[in-house]
Amino acid sequence: MDIIKDKEFGGERPLFESHNLRLENVIIREGESAIKECSNIEAFNCRFEGNYPFWHVHGFSIEKCFFDVGGRSALWYSDHLKMKDTVIDAPKMFREMTDLELDNVTLNDADEVFWRCKNIKIKNLVLHGGTYPFMFSDNIRIDGLKSDSKYVFQYVKNVEIHNAKITTKDAFWEVENVTVYNSVLNGEYLGWHSKNLRLVNCHITGEQPLCYAHDLILENCTFGADCDRAFEYSTLNADIKGAITNIKNPMSGRIVADEIGSVTIDKNIKAPADCVIEVRNK
Repeated sequence: MDIIKDKEFGGERPLFESHNLRLENVIIREGESAIKECSNIEAFNCRFEGNYPFWHVHGFSIEKCFFDVGGRSALWYSDHLKMKDTVIDAPKMFREMTDLELDNVTLNDADEVFWRCKNIKIKNLVLHGGTYPFMFSDNIRIDGLKSDSKYVFQYVKNVEIHNAKITTKDAFWEVENVTVYNSVLNGEYLGWHSKNLRLVNCHITGEQPLCYAHDLILENCTFGADCDRAFEYSTLNADIKGAITNIKNPMSGRIVADEIGSVTIDKNIKAPADCVIEVRNK
């Protein structure tokens, strides 16, 4: 493997079609497509300031690197990436990619990141700001997530999340086959129009959660006092620890809680309208 150390590059495609190359302490200055159509690339302790540095790259690792604001849309149409201990200030990262492994990565502008990606494994990720992270992505495994981005995990499939703290709005809309364990989910309108969404040992806050959901499962979950009009037009099996403020017009299934503030069943309820709602015997 060739090694380039302590160098700077700028302009258009300075390392185009490079293969079997290791970059150490390299700075990519203003320009475009610095590392395009490449394979077997290692970047260690590098800084990326120019646009679109990693496009159509096959097999690469990025460790202890920094992507400046100018390094936007840096990782597209690529595969087999391993990224570790890296900070990203640029938006629109990770697009149309497969086979990603991330460990201890921070995205300080998480606008439109991880779009249409497949086979993602993540440990300890921070998402800050921006909208629609993970849109249309598939086969995601995450352990350790802190996010205040808006509209996270919409239209995703086959997702497993552990130990997350998500503060957002309209999270997990139109998802399919998603399980979330041991997490805190803060925000309005959680999980609408979802299919096979399962929440285990989670704390949920925000108004009108989990409406229009199909085959929703809750296991040992808790709700904040602001969670009113929950489960409207949903089919579900919910085991709720503690109290829930208000349940409205669930379609079918079973809801059990330690305490239920109120239940709203009106003429607008949808068939089969046979959901069992119970207060647990103590």
